[in-house]
Amino acid sequence: MFFQPHASLVRLAVRRACTADAPSRRSLGEGAFTLIELLAVLAIVAILTSIVLGSGRSASEASKAARAKAELAALSAALESYKLQHGDYPHTNANARLVQSLLGQLGPTGAPLASAGRAHLETIRFTFAPADPFASATATIVDPWGQPYRYAYRSTTAWANPSFVLYSIGPDGADSPALLAGGFADTTATANADNLYANRN
Repeated sequence: MFFQPHASLVRLAVRRACTADAPSRRSLGEGAFTLIELLAVLAIVAILTSIVLGSGRSASEASKAARAKAELAALSAALESYKLQHGDYPHTNANARLVQSLLGQLGPTGAPLASAGRAHLETIRFTFAPADPFASATATIVDPWGQPYRYAYRSTTAWANPSFVLYSIGPDGADSPALLAGGFADTTATANADNLYANRN
């Protein structure tokens, strides 16, 4: 005849075994992350990072656009001052020649002035490339994206536009420079969608 343990003793032994094992299972679960939880956290971090970087880029582009508009306004004022002294705007579509004209070196048709005239350009307000305009006749004024400002006035024989064309090609760096008949800017061309024009909002 075999020994038969009392049922209450068996239940007590099982209960003690379960109680002893429970803390170890809890300790394994507490503070530990599943793979899904880790991936979810990484995804949230990636989304937040992209939002912050996107906002930073947008703010930077807005700042550059505001600066370009201010520089275009300053260039327009310099051209009006030049016209008051010389009777007309510089006849050219070359940025470097525009610079030399506004520095008082060239007359409206591009002829060198007998004596240097009054400078109409505050050079400290602009960025020039590749060199100081007083040291290089090929220096151009560049916009906040590093591209030369576009200028044209009486660059074609059939110029009907009463003013000049002056603009930045904008952040995309694309430009369709061909003028419409009469010397007017083609503001509807796809490549010119983000161009910033002088004397326009």
